[in-house]
This record gives sequence, structure tokens and C-alpha cells, in this order.
Amino acid sequence: MKDKLTPLAIGVALACIFLAMIMDGGGPAALFKPAPLILVFGGTISVSVAGLLKRDVKGLKVIFKQAMGRDVVDLDSSIDTVVELAQVAKSKEGLLGLDSYVKDLDDSFLQLGVQLIVDGVSTMEIRDILESEIAAMEERHRKGIKFFTDMGGFSPTLGILGTVIGLITVLGHLSNPGALGPGIASAFTATLWGVLAANVFWLPIANKLQRISGVETQVKTMQTEGLLAIQNGNTSRMVRARMETFLPAGSRESTAVNGQEAA
Repeated sequence: MKDKLTPLAIGVALACIFLAMIMDGGGPAALFKPAPLILVFGGTISVSVAGLLKRDVKGLKVIFKQAMGRDVVDLDSSIDTVVELAQVAKSKEGLLGLDSYVKDLDDSFLQLGVQLIVDGVSTMEIRDILESEIAAMEERHRKGIKFFTDMGGFSPTLGILGTVIGLITVLGHLSNPGALGPGIASAFTATLWGVLAANVFWLPIANKLQRISGVETQVKTMQTEGLLAIQNGNTSRMVRARMETFLPAGSRESTAVNGQEAA
């Protein structure tokens, strides 16, 4: 199931803006002028890309897709998967029994963690490796977040620049008073698009990417604790309880661990 809330909410925001224009006696069609659109959107993207390395640009399409609609991380399903691994680890085959499950895991992070356990790597080394993976993921996410945040900063400035250019053109034709009103209105269209794009598109997308990054960090940290609990020989109930400490109290299946659970 994909999270389509962001494009839906942006669509509602645009509808509110256009509806407000109509109620004030204007029309959305007045906004769609080629010059300000090219300057604001083309200029904003270009100056934002200028702050990146060439290799960074390749991942922007994927980042944009993630923000506009991506698979929702199911925390409960993630916990259930690690708990199942804990049950396997407590079977007759022990930790080595996990080896046959590695290839069936869809999550590459879990695959790495389970393989490290099977290979007999120490707890400290496993934690260091998995935390390094999380840190690398967060760094990748920061690049995408910064890109859209930069766009949110550049967009209004380029909108103002477009307005200044438009006013210069208008002031150059003062001999035609009848064209002043439409010319000034057209000039301010660039400022409107600059502010609109920043606050309706780029900054909300940056916030969405920040939220996605936070959730993925939470999930991987939770998985790390679960895997280390498995290596330490904890029961599946203990593993679940340890992982559920990352969830809100009302979402936890086990609020306390009493007694022992047979694997």
C-alpha cells in the first residue's frame, strides 16, 4: 500500500488557492504565463542542482517518487518478522537455523543482520556495522531533504527576480499608460509563483522526506535491537517487548513480559 497523502494534500492546497482567486473575481488562467513559470521553476531547479555533485543528481528522481507516493513502512509487520526469526533461533537448530531464512528476507538490512549473527560476529561488531548502515542511510536522505529545502529557499527569491524583470519592462513603456496595469499584474505573477512553489510544493516535500527518514531510522534501530536480542538468546516474547519500546504505548501488543514463552 502506497502513501498518496502528499500529492492529495498538495492538490487540495492548489484547489483552495484557485478557488480563492475565483471568489475574488479573478481566474487561475491569469497565473499560467510562460515567462514566470520558466523563470521560477526552471531557475529554481537549476540553481538547486548547481549545489550538487553530478552523481547526486541521478538519485533525485527516486527521491521525488518516494515523497509523492511510496510503500508505507509497516512497523507491526517488521516486529513480527524479527519475532519469527527469534522463534527459529530458539529451535533445535539454534542460531545456525537462521541461515536458511536469510535469502527469503525482502529487507536487505535484516539480511545483513541475520547473516552477521549466523557468521558468529560479536554483539559489539554487529551493533557497529548496523549503526554504520543506519548512519549511511540518514546521510543519503539528508541530501534529498537539503535539495528540496534549498528549492524552497531559492523559489521566492527567483520569483522576486522575475517581478523586478517584469517591472523593468513595464517602466520602459511608460508612454503607453493603458499597458501599465496588465504589465504590473503580469510582473507580480512571478512573485506569486515563487512563494506558491516554495510553500505548496518544495517545503512540504522536504518535510515528507524528513518524516520518511525518521520512520526508516526508527524501524532499522528497532530491528537492530531485536537482532541483538536474538543473538543474546532472548525468547521471542522478550524480543517483541524489546522492539515494542520504540512504539507508542497504545500500539504495543505486549506491555509487560511475565514468565517465559516457549519458542
